[in-house]
Amino acid sequence: MDTATLPPAAPDGAPVGPPRRTGWHPLDVTEVRHLTADTVAVTLHVPAALRDVFTHHPGRHVTVRHRRAGAALRRSYSLCPPPHAPETLRLVIKRSGPGGFGEHATTRLAPGDRLELSPPTGTFALPELPGAHHVLLAGGTGITPLAPMAAHALRRDPACRVSLVHSVRTSADALLADEVAELKDEFVDRLTVLYVLTREDPGSGGGPLARRLDAAGLRRLLAAVDARPGPDTTFALCGPPGLVGTARRVLADEGADPSLVRWELFTSDDTAPRPPETTGPAPEKGEARVTALLDGRPRAATVLPHDPALLDALLRAHPDVPYACREGVCGSCRAKVLSGQVTADRQYALDERDRAAGYTLVCRARPRTPEITLDFDA
Repeated sequence: MDTATLPPAAPDGAPVGPPRRTGWHPLDVTEVRHLTADTVAVTLHVPAALRDVFTHHPGRHVTVRHRRAGAALRRSYSLCPPPHAPETLRLVIKRSGPGGFGEHATTRLAPGDRLELSPPTGTFALPELPGAHHVLLAGGTGITPLAPMAAHALRRDPACRVSLVHSVRTSADALLADEVAELKDEFVDRLTVLYVLTREDPGSGGGPLARRLDAAGLRRLLAAVDARPGPDTTFALCGPPGLVGTARRVLADEGADPSLVRWELFTSDDTAPRPPETTGPAPEKGEARVTALLDGRPRAATVLPHDPALLDALLRAHPDVPYACREGVCGSCRAKVLSGQVTADRQYALDERDRAAGYTLVCRARPRTPEITLDFDA
C-alpha cells in the first residue's frame, strides 16, 4: 500500500506513536470466508500478549509472510475488521494470479493454519476534522481500508457525515457490500453509499451509474454526493493507479486542499512509470555504504554494483528490514534520507510532500553517493 498522510489518532484523540517495524508474529487462522469466487476474508486469533501490537487503527496494513518450497512470499494487506467487531484482526485477500499467496489463501488456507504477520504500520488515515464531510472513493479491493475508516469516523464523530463511492466491475464484485449495507442502516442519515458498475449491462440493474469512471464521471459523482472541495470536506482514495490518479487530478482542478486529500494504491501500473527522480551528481560505479536506523538501531550494509536497489543490500545483511511488494506501491520500506543522495523511480507510495521531506522507498532507491544514511523510524 502507499500513503502520504498524517499519522492516525488513538480513540481518545492522542497521537499514535510509530509502531515497531520489525519482527514476525505467528497467528492462527480462525475463519476463512469466501466473499467472491476469487476473494476471501481471513480472520486470525490475536493472543492476549499481542493485543496491544495489533490494536486496530483504520488505514494501517500488515505484511503477511508465507513460506513455501524454501522461499518466503510477502504481501501487504489492509486491516479490515467487520464494522460490528472493530477489534477483530481480519484481512481481505484476493487471488491476483497463479502461484502467489492470494492463490494459496483462496484455494487452500483453512482454519487452524498459521500465518506470520508483521506489526501493523502505515499512515493512511482521515484528517482529524470534527464535523467534516468525508468523501471516500474505492476501486475494487480499495474498499478494504475505506470501509473501516467510514465506520470509525461515523462512530467517533456524531457530527460528521460520510459519502462512500465504490467502483467495481459488476455488482457481484462489490466486496463487503453486506457490511456496508449494515453500516448504512445504522447511520442512515449520515452515510451515503454509491456503487459504480464499470462492466455490467445497465439493463441488468446497473442503472445510470454503470460506466467507467473518467474525469467527467468523477465530477458528476462529486456533485451527486454534494462533495464540494472546501475546508470542511476531506477525501480518501484507494484503488488502482488510474482511478486514484484521475481522482487526484480532478480534485486538484476543483481546488481541493492537498492536505485534505489522502490516498493509497493497491497495485502498480508499470505501463506508465514515473520518470526517475535524479538529484545531485551522477552515481559513480562501485560499491556504496548504507546505514539504516530501524527500531532505534543502526544497520549497515554494502551496496554492490549489481544490486537492483538499496533494499537488496540491506536484506543481505539484515533480513528483518521491512518490505513487501518491491514495486514502490505498499510503502512498507519507506525511509527518510538523512545524508547522502539516492535516485529512484516508480515510487507510487510517495507524493510530492514526502519527496520534499526527503523520504524514499528503499525497494526502488539506488545510491548516488558513496555514503547514505536512512531512517526507517522517521
